[in-house]
Amino acid sequence: MPFQTEFSFTLPRGYVDPDGNLHREGVMRLATAADEILPMKDPRVQANPAYLTAILLSRVVTRLGRIESVTTRVVENLFASDLAYLQELYCRINDERTASVKAVCPKCGHRFEVEAIHRGEVTGYPSEGFYDEMVRLSTSHPGEQSEPLPYPHRTPRPDPGNARDP
Repeated sequence: MPFQTEFSFTLPRGYVDPDGNLHREGVMRLATAADEILPMKDPRVQANPAYLTAILLSRVVTRLGRIESVTTRVVENLFASDLAYLQELYCRINDERTASVKAVCPKCGHRFEVEAIHRGEVTGYPSEGFYDEMVRLSTSHPGEQSEPLPYPHRTPRPDPGNARDP
């Protein structure tokens, strides 16, 4: 399997451009060292370190709907829930460590790990119902699990490439 450097996503709410058009689907690429280092020299970041988020996301979000050039102005005008989603996605794709829960199917005993993901949709990831179940599991079983949690599974569907889960 080739090394993946770009990740499709769907924002929970979406960006509304000045003409009133909604943009929800986009692409984020892996960050480079320059993406994290160069914005530190920007006077906006030096004056307000929180602005690093806007610059960093404008560098790694390569497309948002029909917008080909995602600028800091676009990031500034995202809804807070969409900004939080993109920050979480950035951390998840740029960090090899993932939040996962060990699970076991109570019917067949199959052991597997389930990745905990955000409520927004990422191409190739489970749907929102799966997220709700993960929240239930994580809140009813806090802390490190030495034994896998009983979690029913289905036979995985083949990944059809960039097709979204229903």
